[in-house]
Amino acid sequence: MRNPTEWKALLRFLGIILTAEGALMALCLLPAIHFSDGTLWRIAASSAATLATGCGLWHTFRRHTRINDRRMSYLLVTLLWLTLTLFATLPFLATATTPSFTAAWFEAMSGVTSCGATVFSDVGGLPASVLFWRSMTQWFGGFGVVLLVLALTPRLGINKYSLYTAEASGADNTGKTTVRTTVTVRRTLAVYLSLTVIFIILLMLSGMHLWDAVNLTFTNISSGGFSPYSDSIASLTHTQQYLLAAQMLLSGVNFTLLFLLCTFRWRQVRHKVDQVGFYLATCLIASAFVVLSVHSHTGCGWSDALRLGTVQTLSALSTTGSVIDDYTQWWTPATFLLLMLSICGGMAGSTSGGLKAMRVLILMRNARSILRSRLHPNAVDPVRLNGRPVSGHIINNVMVIFIVFGATLMLGTMALMLGGVNATEAIGASAGCLTGYGPGLGASGGFGSYAHFSAPALWVCSLLMLLGRLECMTVIILFLPRFWRR
Repeated sequence: MRNPTEWKALLRFLGIILTAEGALMALCLLPAIHFSDGTLWRIAASSAATLATGCGLWHTFRRHTRINDRRMSYLLVTLLWLTLTLFATLPFLATATTPSFTAAWFEAMSGVTSCGATVFSDVGGLPASVLFWRSMTQWFGGFGVVLLVLALTPRLGINKYSLYTAEASGADNTGKTTVRTTVTVRRTLAVYLSLTVIFIILLMLSGMHLWDAVNLTFTNISSGGFSPYSDSIASLTHTQQYLLAAQMLLSGVNFTLLFLLCTFRWRQVRHKVDQVGFYLATCLIASAFVVLSVHSHTGCGWSDALRLGTVQTLSALSTTGSVIDDYTQWWTPATFLLLMLSICGGMAGSTSGGLKAMRVLILMRNARSILRSRLHPNAVDPVRLNGRPVSGHIINNVMVIFIVFGATLMLGTMALMLGGVNATEAIGASAGCLTGYGPGLGASGGFGSYAHFSAPALWVCSLLMLLGRLECMTVIILFLPRFWRR
């Protein structure tokens, strides 16, 4: 880790990323001009500062292209998200829409990690350019900025598989070669862009204005959950809410699987059948329970209960965080189930957060195998996934991630309680930020916000968002003494 050339190559890569972020930030000038919201020059200055920094780093270290130490990939990805968040605060600070840097950092971190937690209690009063920037951060953050660069940049001089696994550690990887990684990332990007365009068109055909269609598609296909409305998606028509529910459902599906389905490669699809079946079965069973609870405990008719229960369940399982009703007022077991669904999350290789359905399925089958071995000690009963035995190495990795995830959740809850947050809300906020779901319990759940949190609590939540987006291990590994040894 003492090679100065690799540090310079790291700065070059950060320059590339910041240049891309600055270019995306410049797109916010379009709504600033169209809606005349008075933020044109402030957004232009924010974009120019980001572009100047990015281009400066890129040009200064353009000759340093090689990173051979895999450990640098973990450091690079962590620094990348911190740097992206830092510059993503500029539009909020320049337009004075957040009361402090802490609030701006929290909102920016929530955006780039596609979490959905917000400090804005009245989103409708924000300038159009800021609303679009919030949606934009979730759209490119949901896909993964590193993955976006890997898809568009043919030669980085960096081990692409190391970067891919460092950021998308929940991905359902099938190979370790650079070529295979590039193909997988580009397939994912093709599906992501296609779904974005398709759902914008569908929402417009349902009667929605282009502005709302773009913002809501950006934030729902990315499992983000930000909305241009203070009541999230509650005021939309029933058709539009169901279209957004379809986005949430697909955002929780492995994007490589969607590519294989669209290109009719059925033989390769069968290797992911178990994960798909578990994800869809969870959707169906959980939706049925929530729909029944809404109908029996809130007095809603069956049609409204079906709509409210299904949409909110899909929002929780895909960790999107869009809110169709104040679920904190529902029957307590239904609210608790939504929290558990957000911890489970969608499929590996999707934009959703949480533990991922594949890991939960492996944990369940491993538990079943252990219980069977108690009854039949001499029987050979390996854990299987898609008909194939799962190696002990993978099972151990899943167990470690589960333990680290649980420990982080408990420590985050404790830290929030020490910061003055009550126990119920601390549990909800810790789970909401770590899983990427966003809304929590109490005042931060439903149509609420995190505006009442103290500055230390907001910093804890921001850290949980980062840990959840990089699935804890990528960040925690940086604190091991062995990581920094030569």
